[in-house]
Amino acid sequence: MQDLDYAEMLEIPASTVTVTKKKSFFRRREQLPRDDLKERVVDSVNERVGAYVEGEDLSDPPEKTAKNSIKFGKDRESIILFSEIAAVCLIAISIFLTNIFMPTSAINTFISSLVNPVEETSEPSYNELALSSVVGSFSDAEVTVSENGIITFTAAGTVYPVCDGKVSEITLQNDSYVVKIAHTSTFSSVITGIDTVYCSVGDSVKGNLPFAYTDGEGEVSVALYDGEELIDGLTLSGAVPVWKS
Repeated sequence: MQDLDYAEMLEIPASTVTVTKKKSFFRRREQLPRDDLKERVVDSVNERVGAYVEGEDLSDPPEKTAKNSIKFGKDRESIILFSEIAAVCLIAISIFLTNIFMPTSAINTFISSLVNPVEETSEPSYNELALSSVVGSFSDAEVTVSENGIITFTAAGTVYPVCDGKVSEITLQNDSYVVKIAHTSTFSSVITGIDTVYCSVGDSVKGNLPFAYTDGEGEVSVALYDGEELIDGLTLSGAVPVWKS
């Protein structure tokens, strides 16, 4: 009986069994041989074990697979979310360090343009600007203006720009200098016949300060341009050029 219970607990088929037959005071009429008794016991055990194994469902329940899938999906979403947060933090740190150590970098310039957009300022038209004399107030030079608007004079002395601007070009031509001054993005003046230039390209000039000198041996001419077009709507008020109304 002990051998039989042990085989059932291990859930393995039994192939052998030991049968101990006790002597009885009463003789039975029919006695089975010992070998037949062993076979019956073994068959009985195997039948009981087989029925137990066949009746047990060892397959995984469907809920287990579904739970594993849900858990894997949640883990994947967590990984993606963590990666996005880490990327945002890395970008923020990079921008912070760039602002400290490279304030003039391209990325800082771009961000500054987004945060503080440059306001577009409209510049005045050329005929809205007040012009000044190209010679000093104490000069005896005779200043004239042609029909096509070119201002000329021949005398030794300093030369003034017609209004405020910035020197954009200086070239040497026929032993004298040609200076181009940009007054706005489209309005400019070109002065020729200058012997000495007091400024360099990129310097700002003022209408009340001389920027050059002429020795009086050659003619000095001043031409005004709107883009590439020569402006001819000029006249003189004394030695001061003014716009024609």
